[in-house]
Amino acid sequence: MPPSNQTRVLLLNAMEKREKTLFRLEQGFELQFRLGPTLQGKHVTVYTNYPASGELFYRRKFRALSWHNPTGREDDSDKYCKLDLQISGSYQYYFSHENEKSGGGYIVVDPILRVGADNQVLHLDCVTLQTFLAKCLGPFEEWEDRLKVAKESGYNMIHFTPLQKLGLSRSCYSLADQLEVNPDFSSPNKKCTWSNIGNLVEKMKNEWNMLCITDVVYNHTAANSEWIRVHPECGYNLVNSPHLKPAWILDRALWHLSCSVAEGKYRDKGLPPSIENDHHLNCIRKIIWEDIYPKIKLWEFFQVDVNKAVQQFKTLLTPGNRKTKSDPNQHLQIIQDPEYKRLGCTVDMNIALATFIPHSNGPAAIEECCNWFQKKIEELNAEQFQQTAYHQEQAVTCLLETVVYERLADHGPKQGSVSRKYPLVTRYFTYPFKEMTLEEEELLMHQPDKACHFLAHNGWVMGDDPLRNFAEPGSNVYLRRELICWGDSVKLRYGNKPEDCPYLWAHMKKYTEITAKYFHGVRLDNCHSTPLHVAEYMLDTARKLRADLYVVAELFTGSEELDNIFVTRLGLSSLIREAMSAYNSHEEGRLVYRFGGEPVGSFVQPRLRPLMPAIAHALFMDVTHDNECPIQHRSEYDALPSSMIVSMACCATGSTKGYDELVPHQISVVSEERFYAKWNPAATPSTPGEVNFQTGIIAGRLAMNRLHQELGAKGFIQVFVDQVDEDIVAVTRHCPNTHQSVVAVSRTAFRDPKTSSYSKEVPQMCIPGKIEEVVLEARTIERNVSPYKKDEHFINGLPNYTVEIREHIQIQESKIIKQAGTAIKGPNEFVQEIEFENLTPGSVIIFRVSLDPKAQEAVGVLRNHLIQFSPHFKSGSLPDDRSAPILKNLFSSIASKLTLADLNQVLYRCDAEEQEDGGGCYNIPNWSPLKYAGLQGLMSVMADIRPKNDLGHPFCGNLRSGDWMIDYVSDRLISRAGACVEVGKWLKAMFVYLKQIPRYLIPCYFDAILVGAYTTLLDLAWSQMSSFVQNGSTFVKHLSLGSVQMCGIGKYPSLPNLSPALHDVPYRMNEITKEKEQCCVSLAAGLPHFSSGIFRCWGRDTFIALRGLMLITGRYLEARNIILAFASTMRHGLIPNLLGQGTHARFNCRDAVWWWLQCIQDYCKIVPNGTDILKCPVSRMYPTDDSPAQPAGTLDQPLYEVIQEAMQQHMQGIEFRERNAGPQLDRNMRDEGFNVTVGVDHETGFVFGGNRFNCGTWMDKMGESDRARNKGIPATPRDGSAVEIVGLCKSTIRWLLELSKKKVFPYQGVNIKRHGKKETITYDEWNRKIQGHFEKLFFVSENPADANEKHPNLVHKRGIYKDSYGASSPWCDYQLRPNFTIAMVVAPEIFSPERAWKALEIAEEKLLGPLGMKTLDPDDMVYCGVYDNALDSDHYNVAKGFNYHQGPEWLWPIGYFLRAKLYFSRLIGPEMYAKTVVLIKNVLSRHYVHLERSSWKGLPELTNENGQYCPFSCESQAWSIAVILEVLYDL
Repeated sequence: MPPSNQTRVLLLNAMEKREKTLFRLEQGFELQFRLGPTLQGKHVTVYTNYPASGELFYRRKFRALSWHNPTGREDDSDKYCKLDLQISGSYQYYFSHENEKSGGGYIVVDPILRVGADNQVLHLDCVTLQTFLAKCLGPFEEWEDRLKVAKESGYNMIHFTPLQKLGLSRSCYSLADQLEVNPDFSSPNKKCTWSNIGNLVEKMKNEWNMLCITDVVYNHTAANSEWIRVHPECGYNLVNSPHLKPAWILDRALWHLSCSVAEGKYRDKGLPPSIENDHHLNCIRKIIWEDIYPKIKLWEFFQVDVNKAVQQFKTLLTPGNRKTKSDPNQHLQIIQDPEYKRLGCTVDMNIALATFIPHSNGPAAIEECCNWFQKKIEELNAEQFQQTAYHQEQAVTCLLETVVYERLADHGPKQGSVSRKYPLVTRYFTYPFKEMTLEEEELLMHQPDKACHFLAHNGWVMGDDPLRNFAEPGSNVYLRRELICWGDSVKLRYGNKPEDCPYLWAHMKKYTEITAKYFHGVRLDNCHSTPLHVAEYMLDTARKLRADLYVVAELFTGSEELDNIFVTRLGLSSLIREAMSAYNSHEEGRLVYRFGGEPVGSFVQPRLRPLMPAIAHALFMDVTHDNECPIQHRSEYDALPSSMIVSMACCATGSTKGYDELVPHQISVVSEERFYAKWNPAATPSTPGEVNFQTGIIAGRLAMNRLHQELGAKGFIQVFVDQVDEDIVAVTRHCPNTHQSVVAVSRTAFRDPKTSSYSKEVPQMCIPGKIEEVVLEARTIERNVSPYKKDEHFINGLPNYTVEIREHIQIQESKIIKQAGTAIKGPNEFVQEIEFENLTPGSVIIFRVSLDPKAQEAVGVLRNHLIQFSPHFKSGSLPDDRSAPILKNLFSSIASKLTLADLNQVLYRCDAEEQEDGGGCYNIPNWSPLKYAGLQGLMSVMADIRPKNDLGHPFCGNLRSGDWMIDYVSDRLISRAGACVEVGKWLKAMFVYLKQIPRYLIPCYFDAILVGAYTTLLDLAWSQMSSFVQNGSTFVKHLSLGSVQMCGIGKYPSLPNLSPALHDVPYRMNEITKEKEQCCVSLAAGLPHFSSGIFRCWGRDTFIALRGLMLITGRYLEARNIILAFASTMRHGLIPNLLGQGTHARFNCRDAVWWWLQCIQDYCKIVPNGTDILKCPVSRMYPTDDSPAQPAGTLDQPLYEVIQEAMQQHMQGIEFRERNAGPQLDRNMRDEGFNVTVGVDHETGFVFGGNRFNCGTWMDKMGESDRARNKGIPATPRDGSAVEIVGLCKSTIRWLLELSKKKVFPYQGVNIKRHGKKETITYDEWNRKIQGHFEKLFFVSENPADANEKHPNLVHKRGIYKDSYGASSPWCDYQLRPNFTIAMVVAPEIFSPERAWKALEIAEEKLLGPLGMKTLDPDDMVYCGVYDNALDSDHYNVAKGFNYHQGPEWLWPIGYFLRAKLYFSRLIGPEMYAKTVVLIKNVLSRHYVHLERSSWKGLPELTNENGQYCPFSCESQAWSIAVILEVLYDL
């Protein structure tokens, strides 16, 4: 059976039509359908006609597949439906969304072929087929002796041309009766029956291990078939296809011309019966144009009878009859007579009456009108005359081309004089009556009982669309004489369904059933012209009788896409490909590479992987029975090497009987009547009618066929083709499990060596590895026997050529090799250098090569250690007795000691992080540095290379060239501390073996080692996270790795020290001071720009990302430490934006403290016993606002006091100037910008602050351009009360109020001094103030007369929430930005649901981008969606990236937008909620795709407008990943 548990995944995307894509699968595979990004979240149903278990297949019967959702959660991004493929054939799938078909395609499941009495599997790539012309087998009792030649030659499949009774022409493909065995096979005393043939086929399968296939011919039947006379409706005749009448008349006229020419009647016009030159051809042209065409007047079939039409028109014009209803825009045109009578066409009189209107009812006016009408009809007739002339011109051209080929061309049949047997041109129609004059024959055309017997012959049309039936109406192929006609066969007319021609469908169904009953497969003859629906129906019938039917066909569509339509619709197992199409040895080698196998050294693919489009499986024939003879085209010496090249292809291969015997002419399927020779081991080369191993190349063929079957059966699936010189092709087949190779070197002889010169110098060849043996060496040689004479009774070949063959010899015994030396190309790389002396044209030599023993052992040991990751490596593995102690443990147990912070080191760390430690990311020469120093850096590149087997990539080149990357991976980890070292040591121990194998295998095994380690490490990471992650979708799991990516411990601590009194704080030994130091995980804001040094930690970024990356993922202790570390730096009631370890902190933002407070609230709610954090000690770095930095432990306070201080200071009012103000702190800021003010409006409760020279929220771009005069001006000051800060403040107050009621927080409010008096404002009071004023002051009412609107003249969008309230530039309050959605998530209670929903809808319409939210309304006059930080110009609004937050689409606000939609849709109602869930899944699917494709495995900080890539963005941003995780958590 095929390899177990292989799974392929087919991603479905909306409107994706895959009918021309070939998807090939094997029985035993599981096929999963998953939703692509365009369908995520939608209600999609997948339908297929693959039958349910235990049911029969019916092509039109589709069933819906059920979805499996592994997580069982609303986030069903992993859901799939599946098919377990157990039956071969072609199956259709399609999918619909909201009952509308949205896309679909086909899958083809390969048959499993079995031979021998024990039914052993014959893999498709092991097939070696030989074609026999059935009529040349002779009487049935002699078949075995003749077929034995194929058995002895090592073939395992025979293709018989049809075995049915043949038509008069004796062509193998013109069948007189599809149901009757050819009577030629019977002898006087014994009738041959189908069951006799069936018994022989069964015997060959069981005893000879050979399968048999035969042709099915659906397209035509012999013209003398008895049944077609009884059932003429089965063909295209003049009754059911009257459009053929003009073509029939032309055909009869040409027949009469032909007879006259044969009788010499045209000699006086320069045309004798024997046509010999161009003058004769010109005479034919002249006669047809001057005598034939004027006589048969073909144009009349397409014209209107003018007098009749004018008379009818005149009658209708008389006043009483005029009733017209017609579209005035319609023009008069000829309506073709469906019966195709002469002058039988008409026009629409209604249109005529509406077009030609008399100006009065007088006779003169009517007469004038009729004249106009007559003139128009004559014009239309003239057009038809012209059109017919074009057809006639083409007909003459095609006719003359045929005459040239049949009578004059050197490569043609040279038919000689025109006669009744060899007419001027082949007749296009049958004519079963006695001959008459052409005029008399034309009368028969209108008598249905006669006309039904004029049947169109079949043939083919050069360059025609194979999907179009050339005999149907609308095609003029017969009239234009474009058909290359088979005059012995009638084209069959099936119609669209069995009811259209019941007899024909039933007859052909019976024919198919006989074939499927007795044979293992079929060759679809003339497949490209067989109507697809007919072939589908017949093959369905065949497969009901024989499920594993082997179906082959030869297609001449000239296009792979068109080929695929036939392969997918019909489930073709193999497409016949011809080596004869190769014009030189180079092209022959290219075909071998094209038709099968993967490159040598290919990567091991995972068992679950995407289903990739395939090319059709090939049956690669050195020659087919339709091909001209290769001996005539090339030379007798080429038979052996060319068949060797074909035989080395990793696909099915085949040949035609006669090739091996060196028959020097094509064995004609029409005229050959001699029999094949029989097998006789004792025969001499000149014995007539007998062959053996001395004949032709039969001995070589046996060796090649045996080898081909061995290579296919033993998994030699990798192929390398080397064009050694213009005539020598070396083909390598390599087994990726054992790493054995077979190398076949063939010296072709496309030119005859006797008449062409071949170089004496044959290039030296280098074969990597150790040559175990010469499997075969063979040369085509001439021998001294009487020369070839064509035998009268038996098909015979050239007796004076044979092969000199030696098998399984040692290299020193070879007669073809001069010497073989061993060179060492590099460490562990042995190469054998071969010098040839007798590799003459027509020679082949095959080497069996294995790795050098030391390398073979290293590979075996490597495979043994890789079994822990995949059972795939069991074959070819060797036990490891001398391995390093560390390899005695499984990698998973070594890795189990790693923490998530360690995994940050092992898997990630960008260049800037590594440089802090004195290292850097690995740089691949001629390419680029890796994104990460850890394994993810390598895995991102390999994930692109692996599926395509892109072994030419610089990454693979670097691995093959030296050990630098290999050493980098292990040494980097060994130089670290702790558990990372052990992982490094394990890798190093594995790499010891890796370095001992040939360089070309290193990429593949390096990948296998890293894939195994990497997947183990990911599983380990997830096992240390929350149940939300562990039980989550793949999307959730991959997002959660953002936590590992962003949270790490650098060489230098990023966070200030925590209180010594705090428990569970991690410590390490400082390498330089040798003292104990704290080593807490810190969170990078983004990679690569905000990952190291002073720019790693930012208060705002940390706390926007903390919930998603640390709390939801279950990293509670590390989250606690970060919260407390920032708490320790509080000053002026604020926490810093840029942390700078606390000592270099900048307290210049108004929002970070509120995000910090929100995180403490989230911590208390998510973490078990979370409120305990409120009592944790905080070591104050700045005990007072003005004190210098103090060491940890100087003054400890519980966290709740620090929280209270922040609230108190805000209510009291904060005013200070940044320390160290001036250009040394910020080179762009103006002096006023360093003044920080924050306070609370006592009436509304809103926090306010800032001025027009600073920017205290996340939209913090400061102008930098002198040229554009924006330097020192913030692009978005957002002073006044910013909407998200008001929301965050409301959320905190509500929470503190709840805590104080529960006595968990000891304060009920804040105490301040105002006007010299102490005042208390309770949290309850503060909470009510915000609640009471928020909608009143922030909502932009739909009512223009709303009294709360201070600046009605500035309103330009209604139904939205202001971005701020009380800005120094009032216009800014009214700008539509995404910030209000943040307030909606943290404080939904201050919004009324209906208004909130309306505002969200406007935001969706105006701001939602593919990945992020536009930071400004595109209708705003300063909107600009493309951020370019490097561009300096005069443009105030964009110079030096001034528009950073004025349009570009930032990712993190989309998380709040989606969460707000989710919250309020629940309040609106279930229908809206369901719609919102679909929207969310759809939006998130784009993030999923980005995350999968990103080599950083992250989500960016921002994109330019409409999701375009922004080169200035961080490639992976902490808050971008965090918010998407939060949406999935809320879902």
